[in-house]
Amino acid sequence: MKPKVKKASVVKAPPRAAVRSAANPIELPDGMWERISQKAFELWKERGSREGYALQDWLDAEEAVMEEIHEARE
Repeated sequence: MKPKVKKASVVKAPPRAAVRSAANPIELPDGMWERISQKAFELWKERGSREGYALQDWLDAEEAVMEEIHEARE
């Protein structure tokens, strides 16, 4: 009896747009980075200055700042 051998799967390359966007990230509007940074710092302090959660604080800050901007435009 022959052992079963898995066939190699074909990996598709990402679309050119995905590669290009990774090489050229979107620029934030003036002052946006500072607003997100300040909000992330505030969240970090509010959460007890936890170490190891910088990315989560940053992502939560991005969401909060974007929501503020969206609400201001309505």
